[in-house]
Amino acid sequence: MMKRTDGRRPDQLRPVKITKDYLKDVEGSVLIELGHTRLICSATLQDGVPPFLKGSRQGWVTAEYGMLPRSSIHRIPRWKDSGRTFEIQRLIGRSLRAVTDLSQLGDHTIIIDCDVVQADGGTRTAAITGGFVALYDAAQKMSVQGMVDKFPISHFLAAVSCGIVGDQIFLDLNYEEDSNASADMNVVLTDDGKIVEVQCSAEGYTFAVDELDKMIRVAQSGIEELIEVQRGCISFELA
Repeated sequence: MMKRTDGRRPDQLRPVKITKDYLKDVEGSVLIELGHTRLICSATLQDGVPPFLKGSRQGWVTAEYGMLPRSSIHRIPRWKDSGRTFEIQRLIGRSLRAVTDLSQLGDHTIIIDCDVVQADGGTRTAAITGGFVALYDAAQKMSVQGMVDKFPISHFLAAVSCGIVGDQIFLDLNYEEDSNASADMNVVLTDDGKIVEVQCSAEGYTFAVDELDKMIRVAQSGIEELIEVQRGCISFELA
């Protein structure tokens, strides 16, 4: 059996910690830590919606994602956008909208900013997991202020990576494992086990459908743990 570099079991998450209210003067913010991966996720509530929603009486949830210059091994030029950045932003936005009743937001947009402070694999999934808590807090403030008729978040939501390294399925890949994976997957699920998105690809390797099923099951177990961490730092529980 192949051993993981950090000593974890194949189906074990890295140590996870979510610190709420990490920034002041914002509608919601967290610092999420998964092993050595760290992100600041903040939620900003602003008036207005994108042009394609004007007059629809429907709000919007969107996301922006970026990596600080020395969040990685090599310096990343500041403000440099890439196709990867836009793809990750769209993933985060799609995931969070899947559990948000946009009709309750009225003529408002909630922007989730996800800034990678330190990257060691799994930044996009950590952004979704932390971004959900920031979004939840923004929705709670709207509810307390009477801006919504009913709480707009329907389910908890989290995401995690997994992959095949050697001949084993590993949960929550760090950078080294991700770099050596012959197949990797990002899974986004709700707290009732419904799939929001699955991204999966192989690199010089093919894998069977039953291996795909096993990866999803391993990811589901990890996501259940992540959602328990989310619940532990949220005071305003879903009905």
